[in-house]
Amino acid sequence: MTSTHAGGGDGAGEELFALADAIAAVIGGSVAIEDLETRVVAYSTRPGQAIDELRRQGILGRRVPEQPGPQAERQLRQYRQVLTAPGVIRMPGLAEDELPRAAVAVRAGDLPLGTIWAIEDRSPLDEAGERVLLDGARTAALHMLRRRSATALELHAREQALRAGLDGTAPATDTAYRLGVPANTPLTLLGFAPVGASPDAGTLLTRLGAELGRHWAAVRPSAAVCTGPRAVYTLLPDADPDSSRRLAAQALAAASRPGTRPLRAALSRPAALLSELPELRSDVDDVLRVTTTDPEAPDVAALTDVHARVLLAHLSDELAQRPRLRHPGVEAMLTHDRTRGTYYATSVTAWLDAVGNVGEAARRLTVHQNTLKYRLRRARELFGLDLDQPDDRLSCWLQLRIDAARR
Repeated sequence: MTSTHAGGGDGAGEELFALADAIAAVIGGSVAIEDLETRVVAYSTRPGQAIDELRRQGILGRRVPEQPGPQAERQLRQYRQVLTAPGVIRMPGLAEDELPRAAVAVRAGDLPLGTIWAIEDRSPLDEAGERVLLDGARTAALHMLRRRSATALELHAREQALRAGLDGTAPATDTAYRLGVPANTPLTLLGFAPVGASPDAGTLLTRLGAELGRHWAAVRPSAAVCTGPRAVYTLLPDADPDSSRRLAAQALAAASRPGTRPLRAALSRPAALLSELPELRSDVDDVLRVTTTDPEAPDVAALTDVHARVLLAHLSDELAQRPRLRHPGVEAMLTHDRTRGTYYATSVTAWLDAVGNVGEAARRLTVHQNTLKYRLRRARELFGLDLDQPDDRLSCWLQLRIDAARR
């Protein structure tokens, strides 16, 4: 298989491809150099080299394909074995049409950086083949460290610039200069976070930030990424709302892994000034607040998609801070239901949800219409609720909805 490769425009990338070709010249089979995320960072392109379908898919997708079913665990065990072994490991194929491989870990001291995988061509690997793999691993470590250092410095500088912009602690002109964003460039802020609360949320976000940083560096180099205490943020310059939503969905798919916590993405409103970054962050945080607590929420959402729920969340905050604003009758009704096992709050809520349609509300509650009418009349008498006034109905309904959401 012959191919034209792109080394990412840096010398280290080109040198890794040349290294893969040099190893393949001795071993005879296709060689792939991978990072710790099983991404193929370089591969051999020598004519006539032995290759199988798994390697072809890895080269085309620039990532080792995930194996189906029980083979996935075997594949994971193989990687663990290679990364912990001091030398070259021989691996049988995981499928009938998969050729055997020899593999070695790429390390800088005790720091693992990746792996090298060579398909064994016809005969088992000899001493010369093992030696070239070991030498290749040492050489690859130097190039991978150089690439990592240069990339890490650039990403760290951009992360710091975006964080200062989101916090409002740096002038917009400084943020624009450090991120390389021209004036009047359309801007969209994205936010990503896992669903549900977790004691290891910090670790999850750190991993997510690293994964998204690599993703955006590959597909949208102009994007900037930073990790906050509750979300990972991405600033997309020069992207319209439709393309921002599409790119957010792609990033979500790239960062999601089977067996891990599901992720949500949020989009801010479009903006043209970097001075608006703190407000865009508020947009994103509001959306993630409601979508990461609801398993049924959309994976990707903007404020317009979940506006009502965001509004209710803010009203809930206001009532929590100022409990004197709560309607005393609603409080009394909720207490009555809790202590006496009655259903006045549920009945009033169903009636308000049905916009005053007694028949529809009774059907939802699976009670007779006369039963519901009796409960509504008693709620007025016992708790002083004036359900005939529109403003009072709205106030009562909001408080009941917020209370139900808290439960």
